[in-house]
Amino acid sequence: MNFPIYIDNKIYIDYLTNVLGVPETNIVNIYPKEPTFFIYKESGLHFVINSPQKKIIHIDFLKGQMGWRLRRPDHETLLKKALGKKKDNLTILDGTAGFLSDTLIFLALGHKVIACEQSRVLFMLLNDAIHRARDELIFLTNLDLVHGNAVDIYKNTKNIDLIYLDPMYPDNKKNNARSGVMNDIKNILEIEAITNLEDQIFFDFKKQEFKKIVLKRPIKSKIIDRNLNYQVKGKSTRFDVYI
Repeated sequence: MNFPIYIDNKIYIDYLTNVLGVPETNIVNIYPKEPTFFIYKESGLHFVINSPQKKIIHIDFLKGQMGWRLRRPDHETLLKKALGKKKDNLTILDGTAGFLSDTLIFLALGHKVIACEQSRVLFMLLNDAIHRARDELIFLTNLDLVHGNAVDIYKNTKNIDLIYLDPMYPDNKKNNARSGVMNDIKNILEIEAITNLEDQIFFDFKKQEFKKIVLKRPIKSKIIDRNLNYQVKGKSTRFDVYI
């Protein structure tokens, strides 16, 4: 699915085509009438959703909650416990990249990450955010962001120490509250008609040979596979660990 990218200055064309790999035919200088499109401006790439309400989605690793978490990665005790006590740096495959919220913590802790994102929109927003932050976040050199099906990518990758999954949770009448980030991801996935990123992705990975799977879940959600080895629990989130 191709979306136009609106620019108000031709100086951005070189960055979009040569760095982000955008076809020049997708770049326009007339404000689009489409319900969904990109805008590129000095602050970076933005995705605009005009229906049912106007929403502009932009990723910045250096500001807001993400910037705050990256200033204190050693405080991420739940994630560290879920990864385990192994002292060597791990090679982690993040099968549900999203906004890279937890992947950036893994990187800040010294691990290498292959982050898989099936959404083309999210992949482009992430790619732009990475390029804007790479001078300040040196650990981004240990990140390989890949667009495609995570299970297929895993099958063609060797020496993965850990599979990390933070899938979209199925809608629940008792718990429809979502963070702004989760709402943004859900809206993008619906626009791109990507529907296989709930529990099924865990079962697809479970069929593969693996060393360790860490599955992030809401604290009160059901255990989807009781053959787990242990859990790491916080106040609102838990990690189900399969070895």
